[in-house]
Amino acid sequence: MLEHIEIEPKTPATGTVILLHGLGADGHDFEPIVEALTLQVPVRFIFPNAPKRAITINNGEEMRAWYDFIPHSEHGGEEDIAASSAAVSEFINRELDRGIPANRILLAGFSQGGVIALHTGLRFEQRIAGILALSTYLHDVASVEAQRSDANLAIPVMMVHGTQDAMIPIMRAATSRENLIRLGYDVRWFDYPMAHQVCLEEIEEIGLFLDEIFA
Repeated sequence: MLEHIEIEPKTPATGTVILLHGLGADGHDFEPIVEALTLQVPVRFIFPNAPKRAITINNGEEMRAWYDFIPHSEHGGEEDIAASSAAVSEFINRELDRGIPANRILLAGFSQGGVIALHTGLRFEQRIAGILALSTYLHDVASVEAQRSDANLAIPVMMVHGTQDAMIPIMRAATSRENLIRLGYDVRWFDYPMAHQVCLEEIEEIGLFLDEIFA
């Protein structure tokens, strides 16, 4: 199992959020979000660390990454994405073993982490609580259509993006949103005048979304 950080609520957890960081970051990146969310329900947060990989766009430099990003490639990084998805599924299965039902487990991710959250959640064989996709996109929609699980049809997906995001242009996220809606998912969309980042208003909306999901 990957290295990870866990934050337990003050009372026994009745739900779990598995949140995946972006390229070059680590699990500590989103730790501060837990207190800022002020959730009404006791939720366990798990922040896995991606393994270090050589990254093509950074001249082969090694850093924590869920997959090697290949510019202008629709299918680049598929083996890495499959391996990362399998690693995240291990965390879901461990939560099941700990007594958290699948429909109380939510996958979340920022940027690369969001790609893995969508890839994993839409294919998982048991119905999960939903997916939180932050500043990210849907990788290879044709494979999603072919491989998605019936158990997770129409699950809630919250997508958030910055209108000034230069790393992942908002049009790529909007196209992902339209594809998810076409495939029958319950997509809630928010955009903010920000770059490739997270803002306070977004955190407030995430808190409302999680309270609704875990109510």
